[in-house]
Parts: sequence; C-alpha cells; structure tokens
Amino acid sequence: MDPRTFNRFAQLVYARCGIVLTEKKEALVQARVGKRMRQLGMKDFADYFRLVEADANGDETVHLLDVISTNVTSFYREARHFEVLTELLRKWEQAGQTTFRIWCAAASTGEEPYTIAFTVRDALHNGTDARILATDISTRVLGRARAAVYTARDLEKVPRPVVNKYFQRQHSADANGGPETYSVVPEVRNMITFARLNLATPPFPMRGPFDVVFCRNVMIYFDDAIRTRLLADCYRLLRPGGYLMVGHAESLTGILSEFKSVEPAVYIKK
Repeated sequence: MDPRTFNRFAQLVYARCGIVLTEKKEALVQARVGKRMRQLGMKDFADYFRLVEADANGDETVHLLDVISTNVTSFYREARHFEVLTELLRKWEQAGQTTFRIWCAAASTGEEPYTIAFTVRDALHNGTDARILATDISTRVLGRARAAVYTARDLEKVPRPVVNKYFQRQHSADANGGPETYSVVPEVRNMITFARLNLATPPFPMRGPFDVVFCRNVMIYFDDAIRTRLLADCYRLLRPGGYLMVGHAESLTGILSEFKSVEPAVYIKK
C-alpha cells in the first residue's frame, strides 16, 4: 500500500466513523486490509478502496472497520466501575428509585453489557425495572453479543458464583478441538437491547435520560473534536446526578468542563 492510498483510507475511515489512523498504523492497516482483500480475491489496494468508497449500504465499510479495529474486551474489565455501579444502584434504590436505565456505548462482543447486567441483578431487589442499551458500530460484533455464547476461556476471570448463576453450559469440549461453551441465561439477555450506533455522529437518536453511561476505551480512537461532541451528547442524555464511566487510560481534562470528576475514570453530571 503506497502512502497516497493509505491516506485515502485514513480520510475515509475518519469521515465515516471518526477513527484516527496515524502513519504509525500504516503497516497494521496494510496487513489487515490485505487479509480482507484475499477473502474477496482482490490484489490491488486501490481497487479495494474504490469498492469501500462506493459501498452504498455500508456492508463493506463495516468489514473494513472490523479488520482495522481491535476489539479488546473481557468480563469485569476495569472492575472498579462495577463496584461503583453497585454502590450507586443500592443508594438510588434505597432512596425509592425503581426504574434504572444504563447505556453501554461500545458493547463490542457483549462482555461489558452482560457484566453490567450481572451487576444490576446482584445489586437490586427483584421487581425493579432495569434496562440496558448496548451499542456498537460493528454489526459483526453485535451479532456475537446477541448470540451471548462464550467459551470457557472467556469466562476464566468471571467469579464462579456468577458463572453458576448467569450462564448455562451449551457444549462440552470435544475430541475435534471444539471448545466448551456457555450461554448467558435468558433473563439476563432480555435486559439488554443491542443496536448499531456510530459514536462519531452525535446527536444520537435515543431519548434518555440514563442513570449511568459506560463509554469506556473508545475515545482513544477519536480526536479532540469528536471526543468533545461525543461527551456533550453523553452529558445531554444523562439525568442530573447521573454518572459517566470512561476507560482508566482516558481523561476528560480539558475536553468538557460540565462533568465533575468523582474518582479516576468516574464522572458525575452536575
């Protein structure tokens, strides 16, 4: 891939989903796009660029985003956020709140929204109305999230009581190398609505208000202009006194002053 073609890819990706591809990513993009091209039987990067550029329904754009983005996720990742969520839910329930709405902005393959759901069910009494909206730009990862099937390896860091309570064994490991798999129980899956959403194009169609927004480890892909617009819409969609959780490597310093820091990676809407 020559520098001119890489720049064209970078401009297209930024325009369509806000992800910034610097020159440091050129080798990675070339390798991953090359793999996708081999699947399509294509050899010329410029031809593949023209295919994506002319992609009217967005299907090939999603394939491109899938190959260049890294979906690093796990159950109970950055566990402090779920401790904070438990504390908030119990406090709000004790104050008489019976309806709870949470938005997981970057759902990936589902580990984060399902962890939120486990936390909600463990924190609240039966009979409360708790709903979770889980969004992602990738239809591929959303499909995996909706399927709610995970391997035993995916569950290695999940506490055993949680596995016993919220997962059903689907398949045992077999002699052909097939992994042992588990599915999330229906009562947890029914708490979550999955939807495709491009975080780079606020304002978003949801009405809100949300009690908590998880927008973790996604702003690192955006520049300050898109981060500012994204955070402004998170602020709009949160109720007064609602909380925003961001990745521990992310900070709102200098981007949006309306949020008040509560502790590292935890903010409140004033």
